[in-house]
Amino acid sequence: MNFHNSLTTLMIAIVSGFVTLSLLIAVWPAYKVQQNNPALPDAPAMTDAELRGRAIYIAEGCQACHTQQVRSNIIDQAWGERPSVPADYAQNTRMGVFQNTASVLGSERTGPDLSNVGVRQPGDTWHYLHLYNPRSVVKHSIMPAYPWLFEEVDEVLTGQKEVFMSKGFGSKNGKHVITTSRAEDLVSYLKSLKQQALPEYMEVTFEAYDWQKTSTQTTAKSTSGELKLNGKKLYAANCQVCHQPGGTGVANAFPPLKGSGIVNNPDPTQIISIVLFGFDRDNAYGAMQPFGEKLSDEEIAAIISFERAQWQNSAGEVSPQQVKEIRQRGMPENWTR
Repeated sequence: MNFHNSLTTLMIAIVSGFVTLSLLIAVWPAYKVQQNNPALPDAPAMTDAELRGRAIYIAEGCQACHTQQVRSNIIDQAWGERPSVPADYAQNTRMGVFQNTASVLGSERTGPDLSNVGVRQPGDTWHYLHLYNPRSVVKHSIMPAYPWLFEEVDEVLTGQKEVFMSKGFGSKNGKHVITTSRAEDLVSYLKSLKQQALPEYMEVTFEAYDWQKTSTQTTAKSTSGELKLNGKKLYAANCQVCHQPGGTGVANAFPPLKGSGIVNNPDPTQIISIVLFGFDRDNAYGAMQPFGEKLSDEEIAAIISFERAQWQNSAGEVSPQQVKEIRQRGMPENWTR
């Protein structure tokens, strides 16, 4: 066949080749991957609110500064309990017939990775404060504020959810700040970002060395002569974002630990119970998440001991055995989480 003498034949051959290669190299493999990439067994289906929140997350460009990919190198262990796998993104499907699948993996980690942010920050309060004015909870944050996700009103009506801002971070007009459905949906999506447990056959790990020993232990020794966990680092990783580096807390949101009667109580039963089981009985502050499932007795003892010795606090150390006994005893009666 002489293509040089027939432009029509040449164009048909070119178009046919392009379409065939596109189907074989791009469309068909992508289709097969989508069909053979189910969500993880324990992954709950996204609710309508979470789906709307994902659309807002994408529309606001959050993926430009935040990733959702925990890499296998050891430095990423701060962001998740394991490296990410393709099944983590199985529910990230096309948003519409004429809309491509949005990439939430991100390519730049200007802000923290969000793959497991629903575990790190499971409460609404912190997220609302952070969205309205990031500096209200993270002093040196460079994240832009998103006040258009909220409304400022003269009076809070029944059913409206007020965000209690610290002095200097709230409405410049002295009005009440309330959430909108867009803010609530976005927070629902952020809280849904939790790494699910992998089946045994899919197990993946970080680089093979003991992260606990290399990152959280120091040469300091307890009275028994054993190495102690670094309570300062554990506090920074788990508590600092709410209670702040200086233990000052955030007014109307998170209580101060500096000078706290609970922290300084010679009997550490209450502070251990709060850290283990969470706490939601003080209307002046947001709910405290439980850390009993996330942290070991040794880690909780190290954190509380650090808090009881910092910021002019003057209480004694807490031992892992004390934490263990209260854990075994269980949540106190009338304890609301």
